[in-house]
Amino acid sequence: MTDLKVNFSRLVKDLEELGQIGQDQRGGISRPSFSLPDLEARAWLRRKIEEAGLMYKQDGAGNIFGRLPGEQPQVVMAGSHLDTVINGGRYDGSVGVLAALEGLRRIKEENIRLKKTLEVVSFTDEEGNLVGDFLGSRAFTGQILIDQLKNARTQFGHPLEEILQKAGLSIDSVLGAAGERPEVAAFLEIHIEQGPMLEEEGVPLGLVSSIAGKRYYQATFVGRAGHAGTTPLELRQDAFIALADFSLRATQLVARKYYGNTITIGRVLLKPGSFSIIPGEADFTLDLRSQDSSSLQAMEEEVLGLAAEVASTRGLVFYRKLFDRTEPVIIKAEMLDLLKGLCQKLGYEYRLLPSGAGHDAQILAAICPVAMIFIPSVDGISHTPEEAINLEDLEKAANLLLQALISLASE
Repeated sequence: MTDLKVNFSRLVKDLEELGQIGQDQRGGISRPSFSLPDLEARAWLRRKIEEAGLMYKQDGAGNIFGRLPGEQPQVVMAGSHLDTVINGGRYDGSVGVLAALEGLRRIKEENIRLKKTLEVVSFTDEEGNLVGDFLGSRAFTGQILIDQLKNARTQFGHPLEEILQKAGLSIDSVLGAAGERPEVAAFLEIHIEQGPMLEEEGVPLGLVSSIAGKRYYQATFVGRAGHAGTTPLELRQDAFIALADFSLRATQLVARKYYGNTITIGRVLLKPGSFSIIPGEADFTLDLRSQDSSSLQAMEEEVLGLAAEVASTRGLVFYRKLFDRTEPVIIKAEMLDLLKGLCQKLGYEYRLLPSGAGHDAQILAAICPVAMIFIPSVDGISHTPEEAINLEDLEKAANLLLQALISLASE
């Protein structure tokens, strides 16, 4: 291990500058992928990469790279994403990209010669505002299909192809991004925890032991609309009552049989949506997550079976479409051992914890060993304007990342 540290005041200044891009009138940050604020952030990052003397590149999926060549072409990569949810926070994703950039800057400034090449990366659309989560990292790793892109529309209703064209990209270029990929030896990602555990325990760093897999469905109960005053309760095929029954029973099922797993119904739309009409249709999202593949599959089958049972019992029909899926990832022991050893040498307290949220590292795990470093989220809050961190925690994480990059690129 070297004595090299990041220039933390420079990293904080970068965060402050980036936080000025995409400011939302409601107090947060809005930088959905390929929006005008996102394009401005991309141009800003390119300037920072080139000012640092790194080699800039953008691939066919819009992923941005800054390269510091080593003796060998194998790449040790670190980064995250700059896109945000609507009216989100200023640290989600950004800390991972900018800490990685700062690490490469310091290594170059000190003229440290390494065997492997280093790259900082900002992946496109981690947040899923276009067509499901992780468009950039899925394209980079070859885990995206033409059927997912062809005729697709963004979450805002715009044709994906049109959005890509405005950014100088295309569906073909996205599909070709994996062909541009170098051999990746490892990937590291700093991220805010987006939960309360680290802050509650007073621990500055979390070393992620696993990342939850997810099944995301768009689903519908279809019954029959009717007059709110003239249709007796016993004759109704009320889609909302079916959804209410299902949501309570499914949550109880998961809590009882699948400890540690989660189920979330995050969005509901009742149709026709009038105060005097019985809902004939209830559209909703269904989010299922687990750290274990077999548990996720079993929960998925049982929850969907329950939905079909509720519909049948109440005289309705249940439809569902799988919109997104990711598999759980267990972080390899050698990557955790590296970070644990460096924490001990640096004198940093840490704890191991699973990630319930998905991350680009989860997608990169298909092609290389990965590791994630969490920093505490103040009050466990994320994806809101109130998202906050303690800068002392970020400084520790950035220095840990710097040492990990040097170690991995020296092998």
